Order: sequence, then structure tokens, then C-alpha cells
Amino acid sequence: MTTPRQRLASIFVELSGGNSGAPLDHPVLLTALAVRSRELVGARACSVLLAPAGSESGEVYASEPRARDLVREAFNRGEGPGPYCRRTGNPVPRTDLRSQVARQRWPHYVSRALALGYTEVAARPLRGRDEVIGVLVLFGSGEAPLTEEALVFGQSLADIVAIALLRDRELDRSRVLAGQLEHALTSRLTIEQAKGVLAAQRSLSMDEAFAILRGHARARQRKLLEVAREVVEGRLIL
Repeated sequence: MTTPRQRLASIFVELSGGNSGAPLDHPVLLTALAVRSRELVGARACSVLLAPAGSESGEVYASEPRARDLVREAFNRGEGPGPYCRRTGNPVPRTDLRSQVARQRWPHYVSRALALGYTEVAARPLRGRDEVIGVLVLFGSGEAPLTEEALVFGQSLADIVAIALLRDRELDRSRVLAGQLEHALTSRLTIEQAKGVLAAQRSLSMDEAFAILRGHARARQRKLLEVAREVVEGRLIL
């Protein structure tokens, strides 16, 4: 039988991206954050907006469709706690959507949220170091109110996922860089081999062989690597 602590530990592992070492499945991870947050925080619903700085579009995932639609609409309008939290990087405290202050601050958003049965809202940034890449929006109601303790816990869940996403982005950059370096090294080796073949065939220096390779490629508007590869494979005699 799984104990509460074991279940909590397994959720933390899930939100950290697991231990497989494979690239993260972002939709699966962000949906899990929304669903697990609602479950662990005790909110009426939760939604996650992924929109790194400079991005004009955002991805939205939620524990229920209406929360997803509300957060997406708010992002498109630039109104509501989600867009504010994303812009500033500051958490939005528990806000009573029935208050006059909320109605004045977010008129369209409040009317939509209340119509969906949400009476309070809070937002927590998905952050890593000094970068905010998204927002966790938590909705409460009379039967599922938000508490300060729950919001602190919600921030912890958001931080775990943000770290996993940023780590995956860095790994992806490393993979791309490694691929570029490998391609550059392979290209260099092929060109050096072609220089050696040409130098041996025509009793040239390595510099003279390279000049011939480069001149042939430029004259025919071809890539130097393609010409070099053909020389190495014996498909081109210069």
C-alpha cells in the first residue's frame, strides 16, 4: 500500500521530469503540474501558462477545460493575474474576484471567471534564476478555497517544473552544439584528407592542394566539403 509520503515523493519525481534522461515531454509535464497542483493544493482548478520572455504566443494546460480557456483568453487580452505575473515575475496573492478592486482591475476577466464558478484566484511564477518562463494560476471557490499555506506549496511545485524545463532547454542547446562541433570536425577531416589525396596525386604541397580544391569549388559555385568528399571517394580527379 502506498503511503502519503511515498505518493508525494513519486509526484515530485514526476514533476522533475523523471530519471530517464530523455528530452522532456512538455505537454505531459505541464498538464501534470496543473492536475497535481489542484490535487495537492486543494484548489477548484489550476492552469499553467508557458510563455517565456519575448514570446508572443503561449501554451496553456489545465486541470479542466474551462480553466484552460480562461487563462488562454486572459493571455491573449493581456488581462488577469497570469499576464501580470508573467510580466513582473511577482506572485499574485489570493484575490477575491467578487471584490470591487478586482472588478476594476480586470473587468472582463472577473466576469468570465465568476461565470465559470471561480470566486478567487492567485498566480505563481514558473521561474529559474532570474527568468520567468510561465505562470501557475490557481482558482478557488466556496467549496475549495485557496489558503496561504497551499499557495506556498504551489510555488514549490511551480519551481520544480521550471527547473526541469530550463534544465531540458540547456541540455537541448548542448546537444545542438555537440552536433555542430561534430559536423565541423568531420568536415575538417574530409577536407584534410582531400588535400592529402590531391597533394599525393600531383606532387603538391598541402597549401597548393587546398588552393586547387577551393578554386574548383568557387568556380563551379559548389561547397568545398562536397568537392573534398568527391576527391576522397575517387569520384573527382583534379
